[in-house]
Amino acid sequence: MHYGSGSVVSSRTGFTPTGSPRPSRPGQIDPGIIDGIAGGADPSVVSEMSHASAAALLDRVRHDADTDPQIVQRVLTLVDREGVDLIAELWSRSEPDSLPGIMWRLYTLRSWMRRDRDLISRLWRLGEPVATTASAIAGIDQAPDEDDIARLADSILSGAFTGDFAVALDRASAFTDVVAQGLHVEAKRMSAIEQRERAARLLHTAGNLMVTSRDFRHGAQLWRQGKLD
Repeated sequence: MHYGSGSVVSSRTGFTPTGSPRPSRPGQIDPGIIDGIAGGADPSVVSEMSHASAAALLDRVRHDADTDPQIVQRVLTLVDREGVDLIAELWSRSEPDSLPGIMWRLYTLRSWMRRDRDLISRLWRLGEPVATTASAIAGIDQAPDEDDIARLADSILSGAFTGDFAVALDRASAFTDVVAQGLHVEAKRMSAIEQRERAARLLHTAGNLMVTSRDFRHGAQLWRQGKLD
């Protein structure tokens, strides 16, 4: 993400990157689902498939991770290796209070963090100048470098598959809150008239991040209540 560029959009699509080419190869999901989408499936059918595929992916990894450690790495890098087209088609239009909607946000959060790790590490330092509970919840140092951001990106997503799913969402929420605050600090430094438009874009992006942070927090609450499906 280049902040203020519109590459983080509204809460309906969370951290969906825009303006970058997408690999055309689809993710490794049941061929029957692919056929259904290719034929222009009914929206209700697509919704059913999105929920089923998210639940199946999460369930399989949770059951197989102990016997096959490499499965976590394969799922973690699914978008990197296979492309995001099919996952986006299945999950990106799902409501933020649903499992596929939350899974989409987690995957795109990881992609964004790894792609713009240098920028994000700087925004974190602006938003979290002293260690607070956000650092502890997210699981990152007060002044992370770009490698720390990349490791955190993997840690949050892999934790959703191998640990407490709600805790992973809490970590994602705390992280996006701080980065959003960093964007606010950056915008306030832009006082010159010619910088006002850019500052407005930063604040718009920060607002989108705050909404997505709330989506993560709400998802964590629903998961703990057994209502995230």
